[in-house]
Amino acid sequence: MKVWLLAALVIALSGTTARAADPRYPDWPCTQAKVPEISLAAVWAGPPLDDVQNKWKDDARVSALVAKLAARKTPLDEAEKSVKEFLAASGSDKTANAKLLFAGLFDTLNAQRSQVMNGLERVSRKQREAADKIREETLQLHTLQGATPRDEAKVEALSNELIWKTRIFEDRTKVVRFVCEVPTTIDQRLFALGRVIQQEME
Repeated sequence: MKVWLLAALVIALSGTTARAADPRYPDWPCTQAKVPEISLAAVWAGPPLDDVQNKWKDDARVSALVAKLAARKTPLDEAEKSVKEFLAASGSDKTANAKLLFAGLFDTLNAQRSQVMNGLERVSRKQREAADKIREETLQLHTLQGATPRDEAKVEALSNELIWKTRIFEDRTKVVRFVCEVPTTIDQRLFALGRVIQQEME
């Protein structure tokens, strides 16, 4: 692909990202709306969690289970099975343990979401800077190509640099599109696990 076509692709991609962003969150690169935090009311209809707050961290069994359930490498069906087994073995402490478990999941998965979203916005800022640099160097290349006499070594060096930078930009754009799905996946995981916890409490 010719250098100018690659540069045009970068400009098009960066323009798409800019249009997709919510005006309230100028660095947000995803087509999905940015929801900074999951609302507790949206994922939990069980008893109030005010009395457990951060107490889940003090329970070694609960905190270990929260870490396992929150890990995206743990298949959701396996996570749901672990919730059922844990609460079934809780006896008279079932309600208290269920609340601790969900409080831990809510805190942990919200923190995961924030990390992912902050990372996406950092990459978005880098992509904007990269697109600006590519535009600037494309103009420099046009000037070099039209110069008389033409310095072929400089033209080739800048062409190669533009190709390399544009490919990095493209690769990052693909990664961003993939990572943009992660907050939604976390939302779905928390909702599903919350539903199982509430069902087991009944």
